[in-house]
Amino acid sequence: MFIDCDNVSSKYIEGIFDDLSQYGTVNIRRAYGDWKDRKLQGWENVLQDYNIKPIQQFAYTKGKNATDIAMIIDIMDILYTKELEAIVLITSDSDFTPIVTRILSDGLTVYGYGEAKTPMAFVNACGQFIYVEKLSPIEEEEEVAQDVLVKKNNSAVTEAVTKYLGNNYDIRKDFKLINLLKQGVERTADEQGWADVKDISKYIRKNSSFSQVNYGFKKMGELIKAVDKFDIEYMGDRKTQLMIKIREKTKTRR
Repeated sequence: MFIDCDNVSSKYIEGIFDDLSQYGTVNIRRAYGDWKDRKLQGWENVLQDYNIKPIQQFAYTKGKNATDIAMIIDIMDILYTKELEAIVLITSDSDFTPIVTRILSDGLTVYGYGEAKTPMAFVNACGQFIYVEKLSPIEEEEEVAQDVLVKKNNSAVTEAVTKYLGNNYDIRKDFKLINLLKQGVERTADEQGWADVKDISKYIRKNSSFSQVNYGFKKMGELIKAVDKFDIEYMGDRKTQLMIKIREKTKTRR
């Protein structure tokens, strides 16, 4: 884990670690910045709590970001000296886009975390990218979502996502998202057209920087239900295997 403390607020660190816990243990944890800068006091308060090693980087030249250079040098050193499965980059700076490409070329996964201001070049480069603003309120919003479920065409559609993407946003009309999900189903489906939600999630994450967290959902299955464009069945001996199928279009009556 490499943290660009100049470009991400420390208040998101708990949500980041909670999200990363589903992938494994973060063994190397480093935070970079000029610790004499008062703007980084928030980070100083959490470094010890999360066993993060602070790396002092003086601002040698005004207007030049020495932190970026120090991080990139250390990332390259670790790529050559450690056996890694993934690298976590916490930053909102697009200057890290080339190093992401370099990491991916070694077959490693790159998990990116940054604020909403993060340029799309960096977002799209990461194996998975999550906007940190979406992390903290999710637990609370999921509880709220249970109370605001509305019935339409016999499907439960959550409206809580509007709190993340704006009041005018309708997830059922996000055709870019719908097409991405359809592609995931088509590429992982069996002969009957049913696809396991776990396989869908793996395929989409492998081929894009997508994360359902950015839409206000912790689980892919809940996002797919909200889209309301797919047939959903629980299968298996214990009816715990969530299977997804593209819903066939119904002919309209005249």
